[in-house]
Amino acid sequence: MKTSVIITAGGTSSRYGGANKLLEKINGKEVIRYTVEAFERSIADEIVICANKSIMDYLKIIFPHRIIEGGNTRQQSVYNGLKAVKCDYVIIHDGARPVISTDIINRTIDMVKEQKAVTVMTKTIDTIKEVENGKIIKTIDRSKLYNTQTPQAFEYNLIKTAHEKLKDKNFTDDAGMLEALGYDVYVVDGSYKNIKITTKSDIEIAKAYL
Repeated sequence: MKTSVIITAGGTSSRYGGANKLLEKINGKEVIRYTVEAFERSIADEIVICANKSIMDYLKIIFPHRIIEGGNTRQQSVYNGLKAVKCDYVIIHDGARPVISTDIINRTIDMVKEQKAVTVMTKTIDTIKEVENGKIIKTIDRSKLYNTQTPQAFEYNLIKTAHEKLKDKNFTDDAGMLEALGYDVYVVDGSYKNIKITTKSDIEIAKAYL
């Protein structure tokens, strides 16, 4: 049973401002290097990085893995990755989540072999309000709410078929594609440290965790 990893790195870092956030250094090491190294230590069999064209040459220098061009959206980047691999299971992760642990990765891979579709999540700890026109409408029961993270893992044929059926859509979450098609997706307990770097302040948080 072969498990392939797709790491998404195709964004333009528009909300980060200036340089590509994946190449920003934390303690002398690029953000994406932390991400990739966590998967190198895992039980996965191969790693493919779907990258923005502007950083492909640099990534080819620092990594021995396959670097392919991503798409204009995250969904397109993942689909490019799916077409580039041939495996039984695939695990998909945001390159901008460098604090991911190898333990979570391995638990995700183990669980997908039982459940076919899984996503790492954390329970919502904040009180959530529904707001309309600046006014609170109601307080939502947070006991059933979870925050979605990556990695997410799937039986390969299942997620590839979902991408092909929904190729004209723009999902930001691969598990959401299966949900839209009526498939069950199961939860792997994640970590609150597994943040996604979006702004420069996130770099400081990641630095503390790493």
